[in-house]
Amino acid sequence: MTHSISEEYALKVNGLSYNLPNGTTLLNSVSFNLHAGEILALVGLNGSGKTTLIRLLAGLLVPSLGNISFSNRAFEGLSITERARQIAYFGQHDDADGRLLVNDFVGLGLFPHRSSLSSKEIKNRIEDALDRVGLFEKSNYQIAQLSGGERQRAKFARAVCQAPKLLLLDEPTNHLDPAAKGALLTAAMQLGITVVTALHDLTLIDDFATHVAVLKDGNLAGFGHPSDIINPQIIQEIFGVQMFRLQHPNKQRMLSSLDVMMGGQNGFFVNKKSSLTNNNDKSVQIEL
Repeated sequence: MTHSISEEYALKVNGLSYNLPNGTTLLNSVSFNLHAGEILALVGLNGSGKTTLIRLLAGLLVPSLGNISFSNRAFEGLSITERARQIAYFGQHDDADGRLLVNDFVGLGLFPHRSSLSSKEIKNRIEDALDRVGLFEKSNYQIAQLSGGERQRAKFARAVCQAPKLLLLDEPTNHLDPAAKGALLTAAMQLGITVVTALHDLTLIDDFATHVAVLKDGNLAGFGHPSDIINPQIIQEIFGVQMFRLQHPNKQRMLSSLDVMMGGQNGFFVNKKSSLTNNNDKSVQIEL
């Protein structure tokens, strides 16, 4: 990891909870602090509270309990304009109108800053953002003409254009091939800002994040450095799969491998009504 870390706390989360109107708790008393420049990966099963936490940090949901402070200021004390200038959000489902040109879509990230930028600066920042994600040659395509992975990269470029101090990413590697996943996360690291991202790709976390938060049923089940948190015991307990640490054959670093069982009834989704059985369990290893 090559992050630039500041002594200043960029983000403080204290006792954050969120309940649905019917009383169902989606997030329960979550607390953690991040210094400026640190990168937090949120991990957990679907429905564990990752997206809820990110949406709370983005101001899209109002906490039921607890509080958030950003750069030593209470989050609720920030104006909408201040939030837009300092916090960028990349959601799973915030899809753009397919008729928009990629160039124009990415430029939406500049909206909070346009009054202070010249036409040349706007053009340069859009081009730089597109170049970071490898979409410069498709700047005049319509969003509808992009693949799913390319749309993910365009959303990231829009967030980069916003020049935030805090970047919130909800499953940013969805639809991306393995190399593109690494490239996008590397681009996030190189921004040198505080990043909070929900990730399912556990094998990417070691080289990407400075911290990991494990969420389970809305509770913070673990928080710390990846080497302390992403270990076989926790992965087995939270995700129900085995993880192995393997020495890289050519480099002085370890690789994470997940042994994901395939076939049989050794999984979360078991059709009890089915009369078909398959006793030949298979496994596939996922390594990055």
